[in-house]
Amino acid sequence: MSLRLSTVILPYRRWPEGGRAAWQRAEQLGFHTAYTYDHLSWRSFRDGPWFGAVPTLTAAAAVTDRLRLGTLVTSPNFRHPVTLAKELISLDDISGGRVTLGVGAGGTGFDATVLGQEPWSPRERADRFAEFVALLDRLLTEDGTDGVSYRGDFYSAHEARNIPGCVQRPRLPFAVAATGPRGLRLAARYGQAWVTTGDPQLGENGTPDQSVQAIRGQAEKLVDACAEVGRDVTGMDRILLTGFTPDRGRPLTSLDAFVDFAGRHRELGFTEIVIHWPIPDSDFAADEKVFERIAMEAPAQLA
Repeated sequence: MSLRLSTVILPYRRWPEGGRAAWQRAEQLGFHTAYTYDHLSWRSFRDGPWFGAVPTLTAAAAVTDRLRLGTLVTSPNFRHPVTLAKELISLDDISGGRVTLGVGAGGTGFDATVLGQEPWSPRERADRFAEFVALLDRLLTEDGTDGVSYRGDFYSAHEARNIPGCVQRPRLPFAVAATGPRGLRLAARYGQAWVTTGDPQLGENGTPDQSVQAIRGQAEKLVDACAEVGRDVTGMDRILLTGFTPDRGRPLTSLDAFVDFAGRHRELGFTEIVIHWPIPDSDFAADEKVFERIAMEAPAQLA
C-alpha cells in the first residue's frame, strides 16, 4: 500500500508575509493534505502571532485547487458543535469538498481554560468528546428543513439548520484522534480515519523501538474497537502526526531517515504520515531543503 504524505502548517505568520506562500507551496510540493492546529494559541507560540484555524483554511482554499485541507485537531475546549458545523459546511463549500475534520478530546493547556471555565477532569473531557462528536455528526449529515434538535448533558441544539449540507456526502470526513478505549470506540463509530501522535508517556524518555511497539498496541486496540461495532478496520485510514515520538525531529534530518521512519510505521498499517512545516527556532525547526526533498521524493520510495 502506498503511503500518503501530508503536512501541518501552524498559523503563526501573517497571510501576506509567508502565510499564503506556505499553503501554495504545499500544493506545489504534492502534499496530500495540509492541516493546521485548531488552537487559540499553543505552547511556545503563545506570546507571538497566532491566527484562527477556520479563517486560515478558508483563505488557503481560495489560493489552492487540489490540496486537501483540515484541522489537526479541533476539540470541545472552545468549540460548540452547532457553530462549528456551520463553519465547516461553509469551508467545505468554498474549497469544493476538500476538507477533513481532525477532531480530538483536547488538551489541558491554555485552550482548556481560556473561556474562564475550570479544567475538566479526564472523565468529563471524555464525556464531552463523545457528545461533541455524535452531535456534530448529526449536524453535518441531517441537512433537511426540520433542522436538528438535541439536548444533552453538555451541548444542545434547537432546530439547527445546515442547508445545503456538505459538498462531500454524506458529510465531510472525520479523522478522530484517540489512544484510550473510549476515544477509539468513537473513532470506530464515526471516523473515516484514526489519528495518533504515539504514546505521550514515551515522548521524552522512550526509545523509537518502544514507540513503535506502543503504536502497534494502539492499532490493535483500534481493530478491537471496530470489531465491537461491526466495522471492517481495513476501510479506515490511519494517520500519524509526527514530532511527538521519541524520534522527534530526526526523521526530517535526511531523506533516508524519513523513509526509514515512515516505512516502519507503514508496516503498522498507517496510510498517511504528517510532518510539520519547518519553523526556525522552535521544536519544529528543520532544514527547508531537506523538508522539500522529502516531500518530492519520499512518496515514490514508499509506494
